[in-house]
Amino acid sequence: MSERAAPFHCPYCGDEDLRPGEQGHGAWECAACNRAFQLKFLGLLARGLQRTDAEGDRI
Repeated sequence: MSERAAPFHCPYCGDEDLRPGEQGHGAWECAACNRAFQLKFLGLLARGLQRTDAEGDRI
């Protein structure tokens, strides 16, 4: 089992003072703005990453 991924900053105020929440898996609390939020991994996209240019950057 892997360790849970931690967000780097609060999505509301941008502060980095985050703590795991008591609401369960993926729940986080921000001490700076006093908000709680939950992160959830939905899965991988079937189409994968698509480039916008034809061949990428040429040197």
